[in-house]
Amino acid sequence: MNASPRFGLFLAASVWLGGCAATSRTAPPTPPETAPSPTPAAPAALPAAMTVPAVPLRRPAPLETVVLSNPQSPIVSFRLVFHTGSVDDPPGREGLTALTANLLSQGGTRELTSSQLLEVLFPMAAELEAFTDKEFTTFSGRVHKDFLPRFLKVFTDVLIEPRYEPSEFERLRTDALNTLRNTLRNEDDEELGKVGLDALLFRGHPYAHFVGGTAQGLQAITLDELKVHARRVFTQDRLVIGLAGPVDAALQQSLTSRLSALPATGAPRVALPPVTARPGAALVLQKSTLSTAISLGFATPMRRGDPDFFPVALALSYLGEHRQTHGLLFQELREKRGLNYGDYAYAEHFIQQSGTTFARPNLARTQQDISLWLRPVVPATAVFATHGVLYYLGQLVQHGIPRDAFEQTRGFLLSYTRLWEQTDPRRLGYALDSLFYGTPDFLGSYRKALEQMTPESVHEAVRRRLRPEALSFVFVTQDAPALVTGLTAQAPTPLTYASAKPPAVLEADQAILQQPLPLRPDAIEVLPASTFMEQ
Repeated sequence: MNASPRFGLFLAASVWLGGCAATSRTAPPTPPETAPSPTPAAPAALPAAMTVPAVPLRRPAPLETVVLSNPQSPIVSFRLVFHTGSVDDPPGREGLTALTANLLSQGGTRELTSSQLLEVLFPMAAELEAFTDKEFTTFSGRVHKDFLPRFLKVFTDVLIEPRYEPSEFERLRTDALNTLRNTLRNEDDEELGKVGLDALLFRGHPYAHFVGGTAQGLQAITLDELKVHARRVFTQDRLVIGLAGPVDAALQQSLTSRLSALPATGAPRVALPPVTARPGAALVLQKSTLSTAISLGFATPMRRGDPDFFPVALALSYLGEHRQTHGLLFQELREKRGLNYGDYAYAEHFIQQSGTTFARPNLARTQQDISLWLRPVVPATAVFATHGVLYYLGQLVQHGIPRDAFEQTRGFLLSYTRLWEQTDPRRLGYALDSLFYGTPDFLGSYRKALEQMTPESVHEAVRRRLRPEALSFVFVTQDAPALVTGLTAQAPTPLTYASAKPPAVLEADQAILQQPLPLRPDAIEVLPASTFMEQ
């Protein structure tokens, strides 16, 4: 049993926001057959503050059930997706929803202590976990059909008959504080950069704070408050049910009947406000670290179901699909220049599912962000790498994707998207997400759209949706003053190589050196990582 909440954080310091704005739909020129000559993107004026609206996600019926029958499989998969997440944390109690989900899934039931719960699950080789994000919390389980009756009772008892043992509450709260203070602040620079980007892009918004909580918020939570919160947000009207595998009508009826013991209704759902996005901000988190982690992005109203989503997703896959080596940024920054480990781009908020390179399902968000990650970079080359990612992003917006690269990317995605749905739990996750986004057969629709795309149609969507001048930046580094000096300089320090490089690389380096950064010097904030997420 493993509960692994996804985290965000609240930024209390005064920082600017990164944002996006729509562009006109003027038809762009046809992209060239070969890569354009290396010229930097023309500097664009930073847009004024923009508003990213909050169009509510769809609301399924209470206890609406999705069944993906697979009689050949011996494994039954469960997904209970509640429309509640860190946006439901009360002010001053940041982390309450994630802590509640963890205590429910790990803390035992009326009949079983926490240790007895593990002892029951282990011989069945069963899985039971909870995962919390900004707007959704998922309780998932898997078990062999031979153990189904026993597992079904345990799986539902954690929700309808939780134990609420005080010692377990204190243990899990201490674990959450250790995750925040030790793991995130001190050990995981990549995750810290991503969390910082959430805080920067969504400052003043319910998305801004860390899903796992703030130090003061976690310390303030009481067990009685947690019990009340569970009955406010883990309710029938917020729940959709997913079942996959050898599922029959009797199992559906039994599961629905047991879950009808949950409160029918609870707290009103949070009405998310628009995001006020101001571009050109940078947050520099200073800590003792040998490398520099770089995250950049902007908030966007584009999400699944938008006509531009699929072509923009292809374009960003061309820049860098998660943990794949063929992306343009990976090839240019890592392979040709040896700057770092990996460089990736994302059309929607990305959280990796453990043990895979794929996105975790059931993380639907009303408002999304487009982001790029550079992991990790030697501090001396961090500024050059930042100019580099802006240069190649600008080339994409200016010139589109060369036709041969477009065909390669399309062919890759036609196959790769099939891996995203290779298991019953993942297929079930996508089916449940479609209820909220209104995108039935999402991956089938993606493949159909890929077949119909052209380099020209993708370039049109890119020009509408990708705005380099709208970016904001987060850096996790040791020498913050030196980094800020480099970021605000007229040009980065040129790279020096230990061995000869091809003329094309050196020519592109000169263009990268001339690439302006969309940064406002007065909107660069430096904070010690040790105080970040404290309140």
